[in-house]
This record gives sequence, structure tokens and C-alpha cells, in this order.
Amino acid sequence: MQIIPALDLLGDNAVRLEQGDYDRILFRQPIEEFMGRIVATKPELIHVVDLQGARDGALRLDVVTRCLSAAQGIPLQVSGGIRSIDAAKAAISTGAARVIVGTAAWAEPTSLKEFADALGEQLVVALDVRDGEISVRGWLSSSGVSVDDAVARCVDAGVTRLHVTAISRDGTMQGPDLALYEQVCRGGIRVVAAGGVRDEKDVADLEAIGCEAAIMGLGYLKRLGITLPE
Repeated sequence: MQIIPALDLLGDNAVRLEQGDYDRILFRQPIEEFMGRIVATKPELIHVVDLQGARDGALRLDVVTRCLSAAQGIPLQVSGGIRSIDAAKAAISTGAARVIVGTAAWAEPTSLKEFADALGEQLVVALDVRDGEISVRGWLSSSGVSVDDAVARCVDAGVTRLHVTAISRDGTMQGPDLALYEQVCRGGIRVVAAGGVRDEKDVADLEAIGCEAAIMGLGYLKRLGITLPE
């Protein structure tokens, strides 16, 4: 079971938000400084989310380049503002190992298939779930697509990996939404779970359900000894 630390970006800083709310910033630190702390733990992969790019709908390649440089050779999984196949390929050409596509994957009926055909194993499709539906545009809007429908569409399109976030648990340290991840795992696609993952017990619970990996945000900060205000 792989544990993947998360680096969420807003402006020139690494941040942590509570439940995806841009007005509820729990933590802020310069990108290179925070990346250095993650790199020191020698993870196999780092999850980079450009929240600004997701909100504004534009990939910031200069920020991706900064993160790649600071990662010192550790592979990056990059997301935020990747709204076209060309943007996804640009991130990969810059050095990203994987790209996560959310909003653009649900834009048209053929979008999932087109991304899957173009990117193969380097594509990860985001299922950002709030109230049983997939959220898009930086979690600010609902796509109207249900979880089961989204999984079925991904299976039909040949998507090989999903990044599933329980938005209500994100940044809360309340534990993962196990029922949601169990529901998605039944589709047979590899699942990376995010949202509320606190410790090794949560990771073990996710592994037992069938998840491939777990994203840790605030939980990883705790591991690094970073304390947050109450």
C-alpha cells in the first residue's frame, strides 16, 4: 500500500485547505521549503495539486517546473487546471510522471475515451465526490454525474486509475470515507484514496478495501512534526 504525500499549491505557497474551501487555509509555506521537508522523507511519489490552476482553469507549467526541480528526482503526480490533452501532454513533457484530469474528463461524452487513448497509464481520472456527485472546477461546481455512473464511464473508456477524494473529509483529520472507496473499488479500476487519511490504521483499512494507495495531507504534516493552530 503506497502512501503519497500531498503538496497543494495556491499562489507561490504550499497550503492545506479545509474541505476544499479557499477561504479556510489551515497551513501556508513557500513551495520549495515545504517540498524540501517532503523530499527528506523519501516518498516514492508526490501528489501535487495546483488549486489556483484548478480554480482558474489553466495549468501553470512554471509552477510544475519549480516543483519538479524541488522534488530532486522523486516522481510527481500533477493536477490542477489540466483542461485539455495538450495541457496534459505539456505537463508530462515537463517531467510529470502522471497527470490527474477532473473537470475536462466530464466535459463531453467522448472526453474520457479521448484522454485515456492519448495518455494511457499516465492518466489518472479524478472523482472528487460531494453529496454523491462528482465535483468539478476546483470543487466549486457539481457535474451532476453520480459516483456509480462516473465509475462505469471510466471502465467503458479504458481508464486504468482513479483518484477519489471525499471532499467532506478533506483537511478534517476525521478518517477516510470507507464506504465511498469500497463503492468505487467494486468497479475494478485501481483506486488512490484521498480525504481525511490520518494514520497507518486508516491506510490499512483502505488497503483491506482494495485501494492501491492513499494520499496524506494533514496526516503527513503531522508526521513531519508541523503543528497547526486549533
